[in-house]
Amino acid sequence: MFKKLIATAATIFAIGATSAAACPNFNLAPHFGSIQLDAGFLPDPQIRNVTAGGTINLNRCGFSNLYTYGEPLNGFVTTRPDFSLNWRGQSGQLTIALSSNADGILLVNAPDGRTWYYDDDYRGLNPAITIQNPQQGRYDIWIGSYDGSRRNPAQLIFTEYNY
Repeated sequence: MFKKLIATAATIFAIGATSAAACPNFNLAPHFGSIQLDAGFLPDPQIRNVTAGGTINLNRCGFSNLYTYGEPLNGFVTTRPDFSLNWRGQSGQLTIALSSNADGILLVNAPDGRTWYYDDDYRGLNPAITIQNPQQGRYDIWIGSYDGSRRNPAQLIFTEYNY
């Protein structure tokens, strides 16, 4: 319960990680493509159909010493990003969210290549990451599952509105 109260108040976490073999690699092409969005985009939200899940345990990828809410990052993703967002312009906030019947997770690498964002439960079992004053450039997004399930139909949501 305490975790969820904090989760709704603070949905982003900038984290750093080391690269390891068979772990998230932002240098690879995304599975489900990419989108270019400019600040003030319409229609808002933009929604893309994707699949959540993966076989790579984040606990084995240099994320295990990084914590959110006092707990290690958990979940399973693929090596390649699932989606890339090319962001241009200035905005007060940008939210990347996932809607799925599975217990999804989001892992996002910022354009600087060093900043990582993670969330697993923002609304029920659906994650969301709100980035304040997002930097311009490419955001690589991994759409995973908390329990290691794969092939979970999902919708990836981009919005500048409060989510």
